[in-house]
Amino acid sequence: MSTRLRLVICIFATIPTEASSSMPLGAKADSTTPSPVTGGGKEQRVTKQRRAVSAALDELDDFVSTQELYRILQNQGVSVSLATAYRILQSLADEGLVDVLRNGEGEAVYRRCAVTGHHHHLLCRNCGKAVEVEAPAVETWAARTAAEHGYTEVAHTVEIFGLCPDCTALRAAGKL
Repeated sequence: MSTRLRLVICIFATIPTEASSSMPLGAKADSTTPSPVTGGGKEQRVTKQRRAVSAALDELDDFVSTQELYRILQNQGVSVSLATAYRILQSLADEGLVDVLRNGEGEAVYRRCAVTGHHHHLLCRNCGKAVEVEAPAVETWAARTAAEHGYTEVAHTVEIFGLCPDCTALRAAGKL
């Protein structure tokens, strides 16, 4: 009997809901618009919360943590839970619509990137300023190193941490 019951539960759990075919069983649906958008090869529904997160990212120049973005949205009167903000940011990152990296403290931070395609970042350890850079020498090195060890389908990320010119000047003046 328990095997049969498990089978019924498994079949029930895989039935898509109206709100989302990937929504966990028992989860509440966000309010959605009827038109889906395609991003990263899978269909996503555009929710009020997703539009608000996307719009907030469009207004920011620097990388922002989920907690910081959540506070910004709350201050704007946007009703979104912290868990939903995390989920939306991860979805946008998976679709390649935002960059995600770890800051000096190891926290994931996000930003809408001006550069399309693969690139790297220079990050200031003091103020958090980020500069997007393309580095052909890094690409060549990564491909060569992977091939030497027999690796295929290789991906990589490179973040270079240091002090930006402004913070370097502050340090030289004894103000940092």
